[in-house]
Amino acid sequence: MKLMLQELERDLLGDNDVDVGDMFGTGLNMEIDGEWSGPVRTEPIHELPKESSSSESNLSSISSNKEALHFSSRTPKQMLIECAAVLAEGNIEGASAIINELRQLVSIHGDPPQRIAAYMVEGLAARVAASGKYLYKALRCKEPPSSDRLAAMQILFEVCPCFKFGFMAANGAIIEAFKDEKRVHIIDFDINQGSQYITLIQSIAKLPGKPPHLRLTGVDDPDSVQRLNGGLQIIGLRLEKLAEVLGVSFEFQAVASRTSLVTPSMLDCRPGEALVVNFAFQLHHMPDESVSTINQRDQLLRMVKSLNPKLVTVVEQDVNTNTSPFFPRFIEAYSYYSTVFESLDVTLPRESQDRMNVERQCLARDIVNIVACEGEERIERYEVAGKWRARMTMAGFTSCPMSPNVIDMIRKLIREYCDRYRLKEDLGALHFGWEGKSLIVASAWR
Repeated sequence: MKLMLQELERDLLGDNDVDVGDMFGTGLNMEIDGEWSGPVRTEPIHELPKESSSSESNLSSISSNKEALHFSSRTPKQMLIECAAVLAEGNIEGASAIINELRQLVSIHGDPPQRIAAYMVEGLAARVAASGKYLYKALRCKEPPSSDRLAAMQILFEVCPCFKFGFMAANGAIIEAFKDEKRVHIIDFDINQGSQYITLIQSIAKLPGKPPHLRLTGVDDPDSVQRLNGGLQIIGLRLEKLAEVLGVSFEFQAVASRTSLVTPSMLDCRPGEALVVNFAFQLHHMPDESVSTINQRDQLLRMVKSLNPKLVTVVEQDVNTNTSPFFPRFIEAYSYYSTVFESLDVTLPRESQDRMNVERQCLARDIVNIVACEGEERIERYEVAGKWRARMTMAGFTSCPMSPNVIDMIRKLIREYCDRYRLKEDLGALHFGWEGKSLIVASAWR
């Protein structure tokens, strides 16, 4: 049954026809280059990686290698692909031997290739030890050690412009939907730290005339870090205070429920309000038909469509880690996160503690989950823009292209960053990337 469903998904969503490797026309693509090729090593195992609920011991040992050792003629990139290849074939012994060697070559203090290799090798080790689920949870629940430092996810949105631009595109589309409305209700299924709405409230305060009354509903997953740290109520109070200072009429409502269990009656949609639903880096967490016949991903989209929203915004990472088998998924994840790591080097010094927090707590946990986990345990199930377009269309939505005002605003801001960042409009969606690689895609629907 699962195989039949996967085949049906590929036919309906064109899983094999999507190519995002050269979104910006630079000639870069996702093909395996010469450095990835070569014979696969299957050396005898010397020491199996220790199974643990956390990567602290392994990552700490990697951290101590300030200068990588160079006793191997192969690059870490070559060794990673060899390890993934033998692991895909079920050769645990050969994979473990390469993992042991790789751990002596990489460092989370090194250049981008060394840092991405450091985290991907721990994903491979977790896959060998079948500990990916526990490692993902351990990394997911950590907070930066300094109490006066922003949460790592918030730092990521600030220092990696592609993420920030995704939020800005969604906010721009939402503000455009505000026109001629007196009351607006926004539903967000993953509000995170509320950073997007700090910017949105500030933008609303600058609008000419009297701004509309804004009501924000945030869905609060009981297992989220936000709940552990006091819940969405704290974030709501922060936003309410900001809105009061800026003269914006605002109210906040938290819905304590897992997203999959939310029903229309829980969202308190009221007559006379223009409804906007915001999905920012959230939909990929919903299991689809490749995981379960329930297909929570499309089920959620159909439920939202039944609310008759004026606008729905979707912001996601532009990479396929959902339906791809392990080996091609590993290659695609390496390509994607290598680009993210490279872009971070431009905005944060190599010795920056903030950079380490971002990579360790936001990116490493995703990498581990993508590489080490399968089935329901694989939470980070990203899809490319074409797949989201197909899903939204099948749920009954039509594309609502971003307005020229929104595009011009973001283009101006991009010029303030490194000139290696890119913006491209394609089929109504905005793609934000680094050189030739599309990283984030933002779209609006009605």
